[in-house]
Amino acid sequence: MSSLGIRARLFIAAVASVTVAVFILVVVFNVVLARRLSSDVDSLLHARANAELSAVRIKGGRPVIAESPDGAAAVSPIWVFAGRTPIEVPRAPAEIDRWARLMARQPVGIRDVPGAETRLLSVAVADGDRRVGTVIAAASLDPYRDTQRAVLLGSVVMGAALVLAFALSTGWILRRALQPVSRMTADAAEWSEHDLDRRFELGPPKDELTQLGATLDDLLDRLAAGLRREQRLTAEISHELRTPLARIQAESDLVLRRERSSAEYSAALASISQNARRMAAIIATLLDAARQEASPASATCDVRTAAQAVVTACAPVAEAHSIDVELASSPTPARARVDQALAEGILQPLLENACRHARAHVTVTIDAVDGRVRVTVADDGPGIGEHEVETVFEPGARGAGSGGAGLGLSLARRLARAGNGDVVARGGAPGTFVVVLPSATTPAQPPGQKGHRLLHQ
Repeated sequence: MSSLGIRARLFIAAVASVTVAVFILVVVFNVVLARRLSSDVDSLLHARANAELSAVRIKGGRPVIAESPDGAAAVSPIWVFAGRTPIEVPRAPAEIDRWARLMARQPVGIRDVPGAETRLLSVAVADGDRRVGTVIAAASLDPYRDTQRAVLLGSVVMGAALVLAFALSTGWILRRALQPVSRMTADAAEWSEHDLDRRFELGPPKDELTQLGATLDDLLDRLAAGLRREQRLTAEISHELRTPLARIQAESDLVLRRERSSAEYSAALASISQNARRMAAIIATLLDAARQEASPASATCDVRTAAQAVVTACAPVAEAHSIDVELASSPTPARARVDQALAEGILQPLLENACRHARAHVTVTIDAVDGRVRVTVADDGPGIGEHEVETVFEPGARGAGSGGAGLGLSLARRLARAGNGDVVARGGAPGTFVVVLPSATTPAQPPGQKGHRLLHQ
């Protein structure tokens, strides 16, 4: 049974239930009918016996028939006994006559003659309180038994026809009702293999079918999102690791190609170590972003602390480019609903990019307004063209150099959106990037509602 499909199980359960119900109805109907027919036979016998009894008179302590015995016998099989002596005997088979004579000597009652399909009723003829005779009426059971058998056969045939009709209609209804489910299941399986962008789009759930469609749409959305995250993670790892791997390979080739001084060896090893640490940082940050997108965390952090840590980490880059970095913030609390490591991963590429493009000064400003924490990173460089405010976030279209953590502006935006925030660029000079994160004082957004909508509220 467990190996059958749900349609087969529903069909078997429904047909079995109706079959049992019809069987019970047929049995009950025929039992009631049999009792009713038996009651009709008894009523007929009592009527015949009472009619005959009304014609019996008591003379000299003995019953006598007021009418002609032949006339009474011609109407129905009636026996009249005076004591044990028959005074009226109808024309009847010997076996029935024997049972009638036997009943005249027994207490009054009803008997069915075995094998004769006949029922006998004995009624006492009384003289006061003394039984002086017996009237016995007979009735054939054949018509009633024929009726009972015909009704039984008819009810069985009708019940079988009803069960068959129910089975056919149930099979058709189940097939039509579950056909959309089978089609949706097949479509979902095919789309998950070849086209994750297809959806059923049955509208708001209002019944079981539309609820199934909405559930399958959500499932396909999650599958598509997971696949996109996997593809993006693979592409970003490949893109971000290419430069440090190339540097490690180049330094290694140069070291192996000719003899060098101790200082040169130390510099090469330092470069290899630096690029290895950069690769480790890239992998850790990308994995953190992937985990954050798959399961948004509920941690909070002080954005000022995260920004100060980023300023400290970017100090070598700022010194290398002779850039002065200023961290300014308002007195309003600036706690964001993101992990501190994620906040630092968002800000560090932006600050490194600003240090590489600034002329002399970079300002990091933090404020909190309207349930959002906003971090503005501005430099006094040439700025960004209006046509580049979106393209600078595309992988491979990095406006920054190859120094720093090498995560790129595309990764900064991805990290921000993973935390229900966003990063945008402002066109023109000075170069300005704005990070918006959800405040820890506002309710968390449900998964799937990306925080970049905060910028347009």
